[in-house]
Amino acid sequence: MIPLFVHKSPRILKSFYSPFVWEIPTEEPVIYLTFDDGPIPDVTEWVLEQLDTYLAKATFFCIGDNVRKYPDVFIQMLAKGHSIGNHTFNHLKGWNTDDRTYLNNVKQCNEILPVETTLFRPPYGRIKLSQAYPLLNDYHIVMWDVLTGDFEKYLSAERCLEKTLKYTKAGSIVVMHDSLKAWRNMSYVLPRMLDHFAQLGYRFEALSQLTSPSTNLGDATVSRYLAH
Repeated sequence: MIPLFVHKSPRILKSFYSPFVWEIPTEEPVIYLTFDDGPIPDVTEWVLEQLDTYLAKATFFCIGDNVRKYPDVFIQMLAKGHSIGNHTFNHLKGWNTDDRTYLNNVKQCNEILPVETTLFRPPYGRIKLSQAYPLLNDYHIVMWDVLTGDFEKYLSAERCLEKTLKYTKAGSIVVMHDSLKAWRNMSYVLPRMLDHFAQLGYRFEALSQLTSPSTNLGDATVSRYLAH
């Protein structure tokens, strides 16, 4: 029996964790692609090439240790105008980690990033409220509206694409992974998703990475691009 996979974040979950960012309210035909777990050679660089093809911008939630190991790949992200977010230094699962260790790991990632960012995404989407509340002083905690499931071995690439196209709408924050684990599905979904929504007149933008935690991220992100 194939396990149930939830591609669309339920409203009740968004309501319960309302201080987190789940989508960007907008009537504009805009989608916010995000990539977790990079940067790594080849995979991240391939993602950057795909985004270039459609003049698309995205937000990369980076693991600090990967930034340390692959600084040249990280610099490519910056050079192409994408936004950067903190994804902890060691990809820690908050539910299984004591608060001090978790918060220090976020700080360690922040210290190695050569750019400032107020964007944070907890690995696995798993974070305790006792960890989240201190972080909300310095970060927007960015979750997702649509989870492609590219990392799940039991999901076919075709199913990941089908569900992603079905649930993505204007303002959706969509999660993919620039990782070896996700490569099989992600490399199938990304170019087809870009092409599908580009033909429908959508554009792909990055989240604003320098918006103060006291400012609404949605308002700042939308106004940033309306001004262009």
